[in-house]
Amino acid sequence: MADPRLDHVKTYLLDLQERLCDALAAADGGAGFREDAWERPEGGGGRSRVIESGRVFEKGGVNFSHVYGERLPPSATAARPELAGRSFHAVGVSWVLHPENPHVPTSHGNVRFFIAEKAGESPVWWFGGGFDLTPFYPVHEDVVHWHRVARDACAPFGDDVYPRFKAWCDDYFYLKHRDETRGVGGLFFDDLNDGGFERCFAFQRAVGDAFLDAYLPIVARRRETPFGERERDFQLYRRGRYVEFNLVWDRGTLFGLQSGGRTESILMSMPPLARWAYDWHPEPGSPEAALYAHYLSPRDWLGEEESS
Repeated sequence: MADPRLDHVKTYLLDLQERLCDALAAADGGAGFREDAWERPEGGGGRSRVIESGRVFEKGGVNFSHVYGERLPPSATAARPELAGRSFHAVGVSWVLHPENPHVPTSHGNVRFFIAEKAGESPVWWFGGGFDLTPFYPVHEDVVHWHRVARDACAPFGDDVYPRFKAWCDDYFYLKHRDETRGVGGLFFDDLNDGGFERCFAFQRAVGDAFLDAYLPIVARRRETPFGERERDFQLYRRGRYVEFNLVWDRGTLFGLQSGGRTESILMSMPPLARWAYDWHPEPGSPEAALYAHYLSPRDWLGEEESS
C-alpha cells in the first residue's frame, strides 16, 4: 500500500512540472517542450520534457521521476549508512535551462522526496532540493534579485533558514578541483525532516514555487542584450565548468545513474555545446575577468545590499 505522503508529494510535483513548462515556454516564445515518458525495469519511471532551439533557450529540460527499488544506491547511503539495505521510493522534479544569449544565466533547480523502508521499522523520509544561478556576464542587480526571492521564500520558516541553506548551496556547488563556485548560488537543502512532514512539505513547495519569480525577470531583462563571438566563446568555455561539476561532484547525477534511471533524462542537464581551452585566463580588466574577481566565491549578496 502506497504511503499517502508519497502520493501527496507526487501530485504537487506533477503540477509543478506543468507550471514550469508552461511558463518557460511562454517566456521563450519560440519553442515548446516535447515529452518522453519512460519506465524503469526495476520499478518506476517518469516523464522528461525538453525544449531546444528556442528564441531564448538553446536547450532546457524539466523532468519528473518516481523510481523505487529494494535497496538504496550507494550515493544515497554514503552520508547515512544506517539506511543501507532499505527499500526506497524517490520522487522529484529537476530542471535546467541553458539560454543561447550569454547574458542570460544558466539556471538549475530541483525538489525531491525520499522514503526508505525496512520491515518492522518506521519509514524514514526526507526532502531535498533548491535552485542556483550560473551567470557568464553577471549583473549585480540580477544576483541581488535572485537571492532576495530565495530569502523571501525561506522567511516564513525562520530567520536562520535562508542563511543556512544559502551557505549550503555555496558549499555544494563548489568545484574543488578549480577552487571556485559554479555560479552565484541560491538555496540547497537535503535530509530535511525537522518539524514534521507538513512543515517540510510546505517548505519544499515554497522553494519550488519561488523559482519562476526568481528567474523569469532576469530572463526578461537580459534576453535582448547584444552579443558576439567573444561572448559566445566565453559562455561555451564556462559551460565546461558546468559539465565538470555535474559529472564529477553532483550527487543527483550519481544517484540517477546508480539507481538505473534513464540516462537520456539524467544527462539532460548537459549543455548542447561546451568547450575547453588549455590554461586559459581572462584578460585583466575585461568583463570576463569580472566574473572571476567578483562572482565565483561566496558573498553575502543581501547583506552587502542592505548595508550600502
